[in-house]
Amino acid sequence: MSWVLGVKPPVQAEIGVIGGSGLYDPGIVENAREVKVYTPFGEPSDAIIVGEVKGRRVAFLPRHGRGHRIPPHRVNYRANIWALKALGVKWVISVSAVGSLREDYKPGDLVVPDQFIDMTKKRDYTFFEGPVVAHVSMADPFCEQLRRELIAAGERLGYRIHPKGTYVCIEGPRFSTRAESRIWKDVFKADIIGMTLVPEVNLACEAQLCYATLAMITDYDVWAERPVTAEEVIRIMAENVEKAKRILYEVIPRLPEEPEPSLCSCCKALETALL
Repeated sequence: MSWVLGVKPPVQAEIGVIGGSGLYDPGIVENAREVKVYTPFGEPSDAIIVGEVKGRRVAFLPRHGRGHRIPPHRVNYRANIWALKALGVKWVISVSAVGSLREDYKPGDLVVPDQFIDMTKKRDYTFFEGPVVAHVSMADPFCEQLRRELIAAGERLGYRIHPKGTYVCIEGPRFSTRAESRIWKDVFKADIIGMTLVPEVNLACEAQLCYATLAMITDYDVWAERPVTAEEVIRIMAENVEKAKRILYEVIPRLPEEPEPSLCSCCKALETALL
C-alpha cells in the first residue's frame, strides 16, 4: 500500500468523481482518455476517464460500470478507491441516487449527507486485512470542506439542496420491506436510503481521500406508500443527473490544491489509526 509507506503516486488526476445510477458519462470532461488501472483487489468497475474540467485534472469512474452492469452488492469498492488513489486523486465526489425517508426531502431534491448508518452485511470493508491493522475514526465520515463546496454550488445554481442528512446504507439489491422502511425512518431517524455508500466511504477514509456524497433523491421509500411509476423515476433521475453535472462543473475548479486541515481530517486519517 504505497500511501501507507509514504510513496506518492504520479499524479494523473487531482479530483475523482464516482458516478452513480444514471451518471455513466460526466459529459463535462475535455481531452478525455480512458485509463486502465490494475489493483491488488482486481479490476475497478470500468475504465477510468481522465481529462480536464476548467483546467483541473479529473478522473471519472462509473460505479456500476457503463450500462449499469454491476449491482450494488457486487461493486468492487476496494479496486475503485485504490485505482483513484493510484492516479493521484486527493478529492472524491461521489454521486448517488437515493430514496427519501422524509416528507420534506422530495424527489428531485439533492442532499449532501453528513452521517451514515451501515446496514450492509457481506462486503469488503477495509484495505487492512493484516498483518497491518487500522482502526480509522468515522465520527465525522465526510470531508466538511468538500461538503460545503457542494452545498454552496447547489445554492448558487438555485437547486433545492439539503445541507445535512443521515444516509442509511442497505445491502441490496432488493429494496426495503415496509417494516424495514418504517424502522429506518421512525427508529433510526435516517433521512435518505441507498445501497452504495458503504464501504466506499470507509475505504476513502483509509486511503486518506477527501470524500463527500452528492445524493440525488429519485422517490420516496416504501414507508410513504406512494407508488411511483418507472417513468416517473426515470424522469426525475434524468433531471437530477443534469443538476449533478452542473454542480460538478461549478465545484471542480473551486477546489484548492490541498485541503484545509481545520475543515478536514480525511487526508490524515491513518495518523492515529495504524496498529
